[in-house]
Amino acid sequence: MRIIRRKIELKALDGSGWKMLYGRRKTGKTFLVQKFLDYDEFFFVGRDGVVYDRINAGTMTSAEFINLFPRLLKDGRIVVDEFHRLPSNFLDLLHAYSGSGEVTLITSTLWLAKRTLLGKGSPLLGIVTPAKIGLIDEREILVELSRELEGKELVEASTYLREPLLVQPYRPPLREFLTDYLFSAAPMIKELIGEAFTEEEKELTAVYEAVMKGIASGKRTSTELSSLLYSRGLIEKDNPGVLQRYLSILTDMGILRKLPVTGKRRKKFSYMHLSPLLDLHFYLEAKYAYTELETPKEFIERAVSEKVPKAVEGFVESLLSKVYGLRQIRIEMPKLELDIALQGFKRLELVGEVKWKNRVRREEVRKIEDKLGKFDCRRVLVVPSEDVLEKTPQGVEVLTPEKLLELARESLKNIEGG
Repeated sequence: MRIIRRKIELKALDGSGWKMLYGRRKTGKTFLVQKFLDYDEFFFVGRDGVVYDRINAGTMTSAEFINLFPRLLKDGRIVVDEFHRLPSNFLDLLHAYSGSGEVTLITSTLWLAKRTLLGKGSPLLGIVTPAKIGLIDEREILVELSRELEGKELVEASTYLREPLLVQPYRPPLREFLTDYLFSAAPMIKELIGEAFTEEEKELTAVYEAVMKGIASGKRTSTELSSLLYSRGLIEKDNPGVLQRYLSILTDMGILRKLPVTGKRRKKFSYMHLSPLLDLHFYLEAKYAYTELETPKEFIERAVSEKVPKAVEGFVESLLSKVYGLRQIRIEMPKLELDIALQGFKRLELVGEVKWKNRVRREEVRKIEDKLGKFDCRRVLVVPSEDVLEKTPQGVEVLTPEKLLELARESLKNIEGG
């Protein structure tokens, strides 16, 4: 069994006191608690309000559990999974008994956790230590998978296995695995999105779906998305402001992330899927409606080949931002865009290009030298192996999978040591 320990999250949960784990569905919250935290009682709250006793294999009503809870607190360590499904008076009960016993709360919400459960005036504010559990950290997945993989396959697998639901079924090679997985498990991924909206008490409308498909197809700004949705009759006016509410909700739900764009006169943001798996899923939906129409496996294979290199770009940029403690931004100037742009407190600190292919020709290396040479900061070129380069770049540091792994290991050591 392949287990990713997630030491970064566990370090944040170390120590006594009440804790609350929150995040999108299927990010491994329950698994993390079950395998690595200490508890005496473990309860799960179903959507119908029935409370399941995971240790004693019993059930009870919400009212019965709320009556029992204060007695359990006296000298026990209690876990309540999906606690947000309990009646609102449970939050008042938590506030009343704060400081007694040990409580770990788990919720599959981001929107509700940010706006309600941890918002201003919430009974939980100040009595629980919140821990957001998202996709697996790039550094940790890279180091953990290096026990069984190396080189190009290590980086590609790490890019997609940040999604915890892929960790167990994965078998190399990654591209073949992804093709087979999407061919057979597409309805399950679609259901996962539906469940995420249900947990957030939102309706998965045609507008949300169109936004997610549009972003997966390369429409990254609210202006581009507004034009796309207007042309399809999904919004009444071609007005980017109309979409801000949808984009904010998707970002708060942990489905999208946004990066500031520099080089433009007007302030704007670039949106992308947090999960490379969901990005690939919505790309296939936009291109083939693959969950509704029979789609040949060859079509999915082609989409995987197109998407993996771009997903690796995002993985490497995020990895380097965490290794060096820098902020990811987007640079868009006339005839100049960068794969990687990382900013410090006041200035650009690192720029880079990712050429994730089998051959990088001499002329292409020269163009990379010229492009990155425009910036007075650290310059990197990421490739699957130095062997793919016809020419060694001048003034540009080459990063291979081996070097990325070394950086990840060093960064994790610093975290553990701290």
